[in-house]
Amino acid sequence: MGNRHIEVSLVKRGVTATARLLADRAPLTCAAVWNALPLSGDVYHAKYARNEIYALFPPFAETEPPLENPTVTPVPGDLCYFSFAGTELATRAYGYDREVRPGTTLVDLAVFYERNNLLLNGDVGWVPGIVWGQITEGLTELADACNDLWRTGAAGETLAFRRA
Repeated sequence: MGNRHIEVSLVKRGVTATARLLADRAPLTCAAVWNALPLSGDVYHAKYARNEIYALFPPFAETEPPLENPTVTPVPGDLCYFSFAGTELATRAYGYDREVRPGTTLVDLAVFYERNNLLLNGDVGWVPGIVWGQITEGLTELADACNDLWRTGAAGETLAFRRA
């Protein structure tokens, strides 16, 4: 996979950051994401993990990647991959405006923009994520936009990932 980069954008806010894929640490996850790009979806701001935005997607890998390069304490600029069964996200507490059903799987691509994150969910416990990318340019501007999203709302905003 070499030294590949992607762009991470909050489309409505017109903010884009550049991230390097961590193919040496998470090769299967990086290949799955890279092959699925471009991806975009409604953005959500995390309730439990603190400084995280994410979008949900149908599964796009031939097989779900194993837990490579895992963390429960992501740092600013980390891009994380999570895979959830519908039963894990089927509570209204998450605020989704669409139906999330048992028997389905969702992929969560997350961006962490500030420190002091802890992937501990009150419903299911520890939720380790796969760190597959690291923002190398534009984190300050993206963090400002994420804070604005937290304060003013995510409705109508899109989180997009595309090859750089």
